[in-house]
Amino acid sequence: MVLAVTGLSAQPKNLYDFKVITLDGQKFDLSSLRGKKVMVVNTASKCGLTPQYAGLEKLYEQYKDKNFVIIGFPANNFASQEPGTNAEIKTFCSQNYGVTFPMMSKISVKGDDIDPLYKWLTSKAENKVVDAPVQWNFQKFLINEKGELADVAFPKELPDEDKIIKWIESK
Repeated sequence: MVLAVTGLSAQPKNLYDFKVITLDGQKFDLSSLRGKKVMVVNTASKCGLTPQYAGLEKLYEQYKDKNFVIIGFPANNFASQEPGTNAEIKTFCSQNYGVTFPMMSKISVKGDDIDPLYKWLTSKAENKVVDAPVQWNFQKFLINEKGELADVAFPKELPDEDKIIKWIESK
């Protein structure tokens, strides 16, 4: 006997399906960003790319009133370059770079303990766009107003690269 199993396929996930935790331990529902362009970036405070915090903050200040937001996710996946606690990370970002864009709780962005959001961001099977495993700290995922992955900017691509600015400013 052969049983055929049919069913409706699940709706593809988008950014709005995820809930995360802020550095302060508060729940943050990413669906609150509906209608905005979002840059999701994994960060680290002891990395050669750490000065990108300054560029990210400048970009956020320039476009935050134009339906754009940056969400930072500290991660200790690369050479232990983010060893701090959430409180230490918050202090570091504030004192050294004046970060005002939302920063979330430290997570894993690769490996067996990858956070579900990053599993979606990095896997074509999940995001329906591209496989984009995180190469290093400061990889930037560009999410459109519908919560869909639109593009990826790799770690050494600076926050003010033409492709990022053009994407933010495009209608």
